[in-house]
Amino acid sequence: MEKSYFVHETAIVDDGAEIGEGVKIWHFSHVMANCKIGEKCNIGQNVVISPGVELGKNVKIQNNVSVYEGVTCDDDVFLGPSMVFTNVINPRSAINRRGQYLKTHVGKGASIGANATIVCGHDIGNYAFIGAGAVVTKTIPPYALVVGNPARQIGWVGEYGHRLNFNAEGLAVCPESQQEYSLENDSVNRIK
Repeated sequence: MEKSYFVHETAIVDDGAEIGEGVKIWHFSHVMANCKIGEKCNIGQNVVISPGVELGKNVKIQNNVSVYEGVTCDDDVFLGPSMVFTNVINPRSAINRRGQYLKTHVGKGASIGANATIVCGHDIGNYAFIGAGAVVTKTIPPYALVVGNPARQIGWVGEYGHRLNFNAEGLAVCPESQQEYSLENDSVNRIK
């Protein structure tokens, strides 16, 4: 039976990995057993997908990213080049903490920039935008724009990734999509 996805000849896909239709797995990547990769994902060069990882549809993982056990990503997530997930809060070489992995969930449409670090146990909300090089040490709300080390919120973004400028009534319009958003009680919602 012909595969419904592409695997570069230098990539390794272990038996037991569940891979959706239209997925592309590029050079020197390793997809381990017992992970689930949704349709139309693009797994860049030198990427590791560990057991238990779940990726939704259309997830884009750029080069040099390791997605460790305990991480799940919803549909349309973007993981920038060389960004980092952790899964143990206090690693020690001499102490086995395999049973202590903390979970990290990345919400639908979120983007994590190049060289950013996501400390385990902190979720990323839908459509949040994590700037390049940011170090996330707390849970990030939906639509939040965060930068720096430690990451701090500097604004809000819409579903197309543009910064939202809210008026006095707490309303904003995306300049590209014309989608409308409201800001109320430090929470953003798309209203149209």
